[in-house]
Amino acid sequence: MSSNTRTAYGTTSTFWKRTPTFVPSTIEIVYSGETTSKTTAQTPTEPKPAPPATRSESPKPTPQDEGLEPLTSTSTSSFDEATPAEHKDIAPTDALELKFHTLLTSANVDIEELQKQSWKGIPSSQRSTAWCLLMGYFPLNASRRSQTISRKRREYKDWVRQTFSRGEDALDRSLWHQIRIDVPRTTPGSPLFQSPRIQRSLERVLYCWAVRHPASGYVQGINDLLTPFYFVFLATHSHEIDSLDDTVMDTVEADSFWCLTKLLDGIQDNYTHAQPGIQRQLIKMKDLVSRIDAPLAAHLDSEGVEFIQFAFRWINCLLMREVSLASTIRMWDTYLAEPDGFSSFHIYVCAAFLLKWSKQIQQLDFQKILLLLQKPPTESWTAKDVELLLSEAYMYKCLYHNSPNHYSAAAGQKR
Repeated sequence: MSSNTRTAYGTTSTFWKRTPTFVPSTIEIVYSGETTSKTTAQTPTEPKPAPPATRSESPKPTPQDEGLEPLTSTSTSSFDEATPAEHKDIAPTDALELKFHTLLTSANVDIEELQKQSWKGIPSSQRSTAWCLLMGYFPLNASRRSQTISRKRREYKDWVRQTFSRGEDALDRSLWHQIRIDVPRTTPGSPLFQSPRIQRSLERVLYCWAVRHPASGYVQGINDLLTPFYFVFLATHSHEIDSLDDTVMDTVEADSFWCLTKLLDGIQDNYTHAQPGIQRQLIKMKDLVSRIDAPLAAHLDSEGVEFIQFAFRWINCLLMREVSLASTIRMWDTYLAEPDGFSSFHIYVCAAFLLKWSKQIQQLDFQKILLLLQKPPTESWTAKDVELLLSEAYMYKCLYHNSPNHYSAAAGQKR
């Protein structure tokens, strides 16, 4: 089996269709469980419109907000963000957590309600269980859940044993070499992913996934997509990684493998030969930007800037190299709540991300544009920045998804 990394270019056909999803009654800026409309502050409520409420300009961060501050590189205490990999119940501490706790512990989880609530951000204490349900890894029926999870974890453990029983010399050398190169580069600012124990675990997951998906094999960038699962599933273990019980690590590794598999099942054509999924999305993104902001599109074209030069990585790695891991985790709460969140909705997020720098870009030449877009200044981003980005992306989706091209002219006139 060939396992070389690939960056070739592919086809250009369209790829998404309209699917039902939760549609808020108004376009809202969402702040970790709070909702604020464009003109009037609101307090969280059930799906009916919320009554006005007083909100200060600089509110005190909620626990969810604090969990989304940029990660530090000097402490592992920030792992206290989610339930442990065993997904034991944790007593809810506020109204939002109680709502999620009630949803997640019901006999049959209402997946549509869970998606609706998750769009605005999942409480960190409930995130690991919610993600596993939203990914389709955990059964919605509670009576079948324990047996199914145990079977899947045993299945993965058996695969690892069979795959590595004869040592590294029996592995696909090219594939194993590339994974061993990429894993140390994964999230270099986080001490968690510099742990040798975590790196060996990541290597096993990536290798086992690759040999079971020969149509794509391992492609650079898949290593990044694995890290949010590890972070969320290890979140309550604030002590040193090396002192964690082997059972905990085995569970985290197995759950991360299955969640990665579910994620990539929906976007696998991003990683097959010539990566046609990414090529289609690049074309969609370029068209979308030209319709929303014609002057920006014209300036990029006049400077000879191609979308593939900066947005290829945005799509391949789901913007994980442009924003912090904590910000990525919050974005994935919403992606998991959206139909095709990691494919079609992600394009609207990428477009909104590019448009944030529109005025600045239009003052720059080719070289400076690429320097900006390959390393955008997001180091100080907080939950509010992420959720504003998501709200803008949702607005563009409502306005432009499957809309006729004549809307582009109206958008250009407004600007």
